[in-house]
Order: sequence, then C-alpha cells, then structure tokens
Amino acid sequence: MKIASIGGRLSLITGVSTAIDVNKASDGVFCTDPQSIYARWDEFTAWAATADRAEQIEFTTADLGAPVPAPQQIFAIGLNYSEHADESGLTVPEAPTVFTKFPSSLSGPITTVTLPPGGNTDWEVELVVVIGRTASQIAESEAWSHVAGLTVGQDLSERNAQFFGPIPQFSLGKSFPGFSPTGPWVVTLDEISNPSDLELGCTINGKQMQLGRTRDLVFSVPSLISTLSTTVTLLPGDLIFTGTPAGVGVMRDPKVFLKHGDTLVSWVEGIGEITQTLIDATSSSNPS
Repeated sequence: MKIASIGGRLSLITGVSTAIDVNKASDGVFCTDPQSIYARWDEFTAWAATADRAEQIEFTTADLGAPVPAPQQIFAIGLNYSEHADESGLTVPEAPTVFTKFPSSLSGPITTVTLPPGGNTDWEVELVVVIGRTASQIAESEAWSHVAGLTVGQDLSERNAQFFGPIPQFSLGKSFPGFSPTGPWVVTLDEISNPSDLELGCTINGKQMQLGRTRDLVFSVPSLISTLSTTVTLLPGDLIFTGTPAGVGVMRDPKVFLKHGDTLVSWVEGIGEITQTLIDATSSSNPS
C-alpha cells in the first residue's frame, strides 16, 4: 500500500489521483495524524488489508505533505556508495558513517526551498527507510521485518556550513528549512518486487545529475538497521536516509551548486518522484 499525507490527513492511495481518508474510513479508529500509525503499525496494516475503499477522495500532487512528518529520529549515512566515496577522494568506510538530520528540515514532495544566502547548496538523492517496529539489537536477518516502507528523499546539503570550522558540521549543514524533502508517499515492501535493488536518480532542469541502484549500497538496508540498533533504539516512524550515489555538485569540475530558479526532480524506482524549486533568500524567507 501507499501511505500519504493529503492536506495533512493520513490517507491511503488507491489510484493515480484518488485515495481514502483513513480517519473517516476507519470510523475514527485511527486519527488524522500521518505520524500516528507507526506506533500502531501491526494494527494499522491489519485494518488496511480489508479497509472499505468505497468513499474515495481526489487529490493533486500539490495536496501531498511529508508522509512521515514528525519522526523522533532521522539518521543519515555518508559515503554509502563506493563511486560516491571515490569521487570524494575518500576510501570506502569499514563501518557506516552516521549523522543526523533535524526533523525541522522535513518537508513534502512538492516544495519551494530557500537557498541560504552566500552558500553552496548541493543535491543528494536517497532511498529513505521508514521504521515500523521498535528495533534494538536486531540481526540483519530480522531487519526487513522492522521496516514499514520506503520513500524518496533529498539530503540537500549546504556545503559551506557542512565543512565550516575545524570539525565538519554535517547535521547543521543538512538541516536548513526544507532541506529534507520526502515523498510522495511511503510504499510498503509488499508492493516492491526487490527492495534491495532499486534505481534512483535526480535531474536539475531536466539534466540528469545522479543515477544509481540501491544494490550498490556499501551497507545494505538490513546492515544499517542492525548496526544502528546496536547503539540506539530505532523507534516506529524513524527515518534512515541510506546514502547517495555519485554525481553530487561539490565533486564536479568545475563545481556546480543549486541556484535560483532551478528545478530539482528526484526519484526512486517503484516509489515515485519529488520536485523542489530553488529560490534565493531575497525572493522568499520561507520554504513551502
């Protein structure tokens, strides 16, 4: 199934532009908050399997918000594709390189993002994992059973802020308002033929900038879940940005960064695409 936030309300996608409102279809058993279902994941999936889909609503992409709008934790993984490590001039790490993105940077699939003044903002398309069950000390063999679904994400990165000072500030450089767009919805694993091998990529103004496959992850989704869960407890509704393939702007010669008026489109096979329009700070003070 595809789980979405339509007008801020928890919804199940039933067609190209149709859905059901979960709160109404369940007669109030589930509330309108899209974040709330992950704490009741087993109950929700059991209900959804036989839910009445008679009362359809229509929506447009402009109605979609972040499908997981308020996770308690957002993890992100650096250098998780060998070609991206190579273009960065770094060796492939022996263990996952982990940082965090702050929840205030989350936004939906169709947004306008304000570029920080005087910055060098870069793109990083990523497969994003949504945790569905509490995970602590989880073996790789059990990891997929703790996943609610997958979505598309962009780990937008302000490179000046990220590398300012003697110690890199990854979390701050990647957490400006609107710097974590996700969507268009969460797709459960039963709808994806092979969740370990999905094409992902992005374009800027129609020009392809990144293209990769998740089979090339240095640390697979099960490996990431297992490793993270040995240190922290993964909670229902948490997000894991799994890393980006080669093709980022800061490693190009000459370097390329996002500029006012650019349209950034990112996609993951079997899930969908998200679109960000970039504007200068002088044009607007807030992302939409």
